[in-house]
Amino acid sequence: MSLAEGTKPRHVPDRLTGRSQRVLRSWELLLFAVAVGIFVANSLASPYFLNPWNLSDATFNFTERAMIGFAMALLIISGEIDLSVAGIIALASTAMGWALQFDVGTAGLIAIALAVGLACGAFNGALVTRFGLPSIVVTIGTMSLFRGISYIILGDQAFNGYPEGIAFLGRGYAFWVVSVQLVLFAVFAVVFGVLLHKTNFGRQIYTIGNNPTAARFSGVRVERVKFILFLLTGVMAAVAAICLTGRLGSTRPSIAYAWELEVVTMVVLGGVSILGGAGSILGVVIAALVMGLVTFGLGLLNVPGIVMSIFIGALLIGVIAIPRLIALVRLRRRA
Repeated sequence: MSLAEGTKPRHVPDRLTGRSQRVLRSWELLLFAVAVGIFVANSLASPYFLNPWNLSDATFNFTERAMIGFAMALLIISGEIDLSVAGIIALASTAMGWALQFDVGTAGLIAIALAVGLACGAFNGALVTRFGLPSIVVTIGTMSLFRGISYIILGDQAFNGYPEGIAFLGRGYAFWVVSVQLVLFAVFAVVFGVLLHKTNFGRQIYTIGNNPTAARFSGVRVERVKFILFLLTGVMAAVAAICLTGRLGSTRPSIAYAWELEVVTMVVLGGVSILGGAGSILGVVIAALVMGLVTFGLGLLNVPGIVMSIFIGALLIGVIAIPRLIALVRLRRRA
């Protein structure tokens, strides 16, 4: 059962028109204005913020999460969700570290991480599409399962000593202050933007998210599309695992702890409806910038990490609750 089932069918095509398009654009414009405001506030609050290298470091606060967020956005638009992405990161990184003990090179480590991500995505997708289990329940279970396997393998130990190729992907620079991760972020933003907004596959995702029953009668292979989306989410979590492992230079079972909350917050903040059927990649890109600027700015001001966690949780509640409250107020006024 998907998140979208049991809700009132809504028709939101991939190319929004009229009022829906204006609303979407205004939300993205609002997010962009917020990003600009945060940028200005950070520059005034800290004299170190405008340093080019510091701004480059700020990109590490969102690129890894955003790469997962692109795939997560497609999955949520289809009416499903994957809360196991942080567990997939832990398991993929652990697999890389285990293979490192056998002197596997950079290419082999990358292939192993991607294979683990693909397998985890396939496992989630099979449970949801083949057995009809709710994705939120399945992925809460696999979230603990995947990370638990990492704890069994590693315990209190850590894998380190990764080759330079992995380190380059995690903390290297393509040119001047532009990091490799930022380049990957831009490439994946374009790829997922085209996939969602310019292809028949993307139109099928919107159709499924709005009304899966109608999509089936229209000839859309709903289970197949959702299975592919779970595969994509698993692979993108593995890509994030490669980058994060290279940036940290080590693997611990607690790696990427609680990232699933931040990824979902980023996607929902970007305008993707938690009920499915609406959203855009551009919104996710801007939301990633907003969250990255906020966390980096708070870090420069030496704000404790727990405060950042409170902010993320409050932000998630707010972006879900506020639109619904506004809709209820409008309905009461009309009544």
